[in-house]
Amino acid sequence: MPVNEKAPVLLNMELGCGLWLMTLRSPIIARAVEPGQFVHMLISGMPDHILRRPFSVYAVDVDKGLLEILYQVVGVGTDHMTTLAQGAECELIGPIGRGWQPFEDTSRALLVGGGVGAAPLFMLAERLVAAGVDVDVVLGARTRAALSTLDHYKMLLAGAEGCTRDKPRTITDDGSSGRKGLCTVLVEEALAEAAEKEAPYDYAAVCGPEPLMRAVASLTATADVPCEVSLEKRMACGVGACLSCVVETIHGKRRACVDGPVFMADEVVWA
Repeated sequence: MPVNEKAPVLLNMELGCGLWLMTLRSPIIARAVEPGQFVHMLISGMPDHILRRPFSVYAVDVDKGLLEILYQVVGVGTDHMTTLAQGAECELIGPIGRGWQPFEDTSRALLVGGGVGAAPLFMLAERLVAAGVDVDVVLGARTRAALSTLDHYKMLLAGAEGCTRDKPRTITDDGSSGRKGLCTVLVEEALAEAAEKEAPYDYAAVCGPEPLMRAVASLTATADVPCEVSLEKRMACGVGACLSCVVETIHGKRRACVDGPVFMADEVVWA
């Protein structure tokens, strides 16, 4: 059940390429949030903007009651967020939504994060690694500086006994980290390697720009790998009442805020 919690800012740090990391003290939500869920934030210091903004939870420290949000500056609201210093207080409703739901018997997983879309996958990667799942991670971005989650994923996989790869596969538009090209190149290679070694993935998850998710959905469907996607939609209420975040699915219209943001890829009607 979502709660409304006052959350003071403890850290608000620029990472580069318009990406910022905000750490908030939110013990109730940090304790309850599941991988893939999000919070709806009322941003401090914006009295003329009454609508909250949805942000996926990147990471939590349950013992310290902290949660982290990775956000990209794209408009007035996120630009104002960069001015919030330690001690500023935001208001969060959360946790909200359907998060990632890998199968209980998942043994090998492929996680694909494009740009800031890598953040909503990190808690899922932590959960899978802790369960002994062999996790393969693909990260893509415009340039090396935009791969802001890379070091965290490296540390996670380096200490994972059950993973056959000890670091993520990386690719950038300009070739400044890993290969040069698009995420889909590495996804195709990973799926082909799995088939060749007769060690198929039994679960995939992807978050990023919609063209990437649509392409990965197609690739995993061809490879017969069940895939989940996390869809980003404009939201007003965040609790399913306003119908501003409707997603077309094979079962009809669904609300991204409460029926998602995570959906099975083969249920989404891609535009």
